[in-house]
Amino acid sequence: MAPTKREILAASAGWVAVTLKVVPSLGAGYLYQRCWKAYWITSALATTWFVLGGVLGHGAEAAEEIQNQWIGFLGLVALAAGTAVEAGLAVKKSRQHN
Repeated sequence: MAPTKREILAASAGWVAVTLKVVPSLGAGYLYQRCWKAYWITSALATTWFVLGGVLGHGAEAAEEIQNQWIGFLGLVALAAGTAVEAGLAVKKSRQHN
């Protein structure tokens, strides 16, 4: 009998999921936790962020380009932090229900 999603989350190491979401910052922790929908949503958000940065930053001056790079970097850091917090809360919630 296959384990349920809640059992997979409860059995996963929270620190591994959080680390995998912060370091690569593209939702690798979702693969670890087998949360496919959340993985694809995170991947779509990160891809959209990259594409918007390229489109909006096209033809920017040197000073503006550095500012755009910082905004892009901070956006990815915010995405990584958000998914990391969500991973920790999901593991904690699934353990409380088991």
